[in-house]
Amino acid sequence: MDQSVALYIVPTPIGNLGDMSSRAIEVLNQVSLIACEDTRHSGKLLSHFGITTKTTALHDHNERARAQWIVDQLAAGLSIALISDAGTPLISDPGYHLVSHVRQSGFNVIPLPGPCAAITALSASGLPSDRFSFEGFLPSKEKARADKLLALKEDPRTLIFYESPHRIEHSLTTMVEVLGGDRHVVMAREVTKTFETFLSGPVSEVLAKVSTDLNQQKGEIVLMVHGYHLSDDEAIPTVAINTLKLLCEELPLKKAAAIAAQIHGLKKNALYKYGLESDL
Repeated sequence: MDQSVALYIVPTPIGNLGDMSSRAIEVLNQVSLIACEDTRHSGKLLSHFGITTKTTALHDHNERARAQWIVDQLAAGLSIALISDAGTPLISDPGYHLVSHVRQSGFNVIPLPGPCAAITALSASGLPSDRFSFEGFLPSKEKARADKLLALKEDPRTLIFYESPHRIEHSLTTMVEVLGGDRHVVMAREVTKTFETFLSGPVSEVLAKVSTDLNQQKGEIVLMVHGYHLSDDEAIPTVAINTLKLLCEELPLKKAAAIAAQIHGLKKNALYKYGLESDL
């Protein structure tokens, strides 16, 4: 097999065209075909950089059907690039099934580093970035959204969501109801674009600002939530910590936390969080 034949994963700017890397431009010029989430949308970007490579559509509705066709093109010796409408492909964008199928078919997949709204926003949020979880878009229906947040309520990691302008007020309202109005959030809007803004504070305060300023309900939004942490009155007793340490010598952390919690009448999630933070 020709090792030079590959599927290239090429990030594109999320707003500022100056963020397009010289390597991305070079790859898009050199491949035989560019698979785009929307050929008309990507056509404007490619035209701006003078890229004339042939394009084909690959989106949520045709990805599974097109995956084998892409593999056939690779088998014929053509290198292909995958781009999304903006940012890094596969991050809340199409591409997972294609990449999986290409790899299973024995072809190389070569990723390029580049723009990603979630990581860009996190880096400027002021929230803990040593451990985080990207959760994509919250469900659109109220009950499903509440259930999702309830499942994440005691997650100690910083949580990152994408949100649409017409749903941001609903999502913040549900966060107040499920996580509590004091949970710290950062809302990044239009990152790298002209009207980039960051709102930071207790989720109840951010909701109030969004509700009274319609400008905050426009554009692309990254919503970041501070992870759960124990309050002073929820401090874990030393005896429980010792039990957890002993159990971890023989058991996985999750199982050890569950047993220690049962022994001492504590929340297993609190012990599990402690174990993660202590590298048990």
